[in-house]
Amino acid sequence: MRAILSCLLLLLFSSPKLILAQANPSWTAPIVPFRIADNLYYVGSQDLASYLVVTPKGNILINANLATSPSQLRASVEALGFHWNDTNILLNSQAHSDHMGGAAEVIRETHAQSMVMDGDVSVAETGARADFLSPSPNVLKYAPVYVDRILHDGDTVSLGGVTLTAHKTAGHTRGCTTWTLRAHLPGEPAETMRNIVIVGGAGFWSEYHFVATPRHLVSYPGIVQDFQHTFSVLRALPCDVFLGAHGG
Repeated sequence: MRAILSCLLLLLFSSPKLILAQANPSWTAPIVPFRIADNLYYVGSQDLASYLVVTPKGNILINANLATSPSQLRASVEALGFHWNDTNILLNSQAHSDHMGGAAEVIRETHAQSMVMDGDVSVAETGARADFLSPSPNVLKYAPVYVDRILHDGDTVSLGGVTLTAHKTAGHTRGCTTWTLRAHLPGEPAETMRNIVIVGGAGFWSEYHFVATPRHLVSYPGIVQDFQHTFSVLRALPCDVFLGAHGG
């Protein structure tokens, strides 16, 4: 009975995302990094996706993952034969701790420029304290991240001849971002270019509120319209290679 009571108390007072991180080893378990396209590589853990875009002028990292992830990311980048310090730009899919928790450390180690979609800037720069669900225990805090460039829907990020387009697919967070680029896949004819889509996320928790009631307001004004827009954008994007923020 003591064991059962202890477990119930743990579930009651602990953060579900923290429990998930502890109970789901795939969030931290490393895997052998691999090539997706000629200039695009997977460098994340089993479930927390992180991508490296390699260019002649330096590299772009998408998602810094957990606060404990930078060492794993660095090991994966270097295992592929690239230099960690060549990470010039840091992008993200959403401003939650499982995707931006390691951002401040990545920036400290590589001096990469941080670029964040407008709806997530205040969340990133306050370490999630400005998240619309805060102070929910589901929203874990992380080291604040200075934003060098504020992105807007449709903006492009270019480096060394490679261009990524930022699509604001808000709802999961107010600045949730889906990234697209054109790339050549190994083994295909040289003239064949594919549409790569890295979806930022379109899920929600029981704490998200879409209809105002006497007990609570909507999570934030416009959240319903944001999700509707997101679904429309995702349906319309041409996609040859589907990627996401989570391996699952």
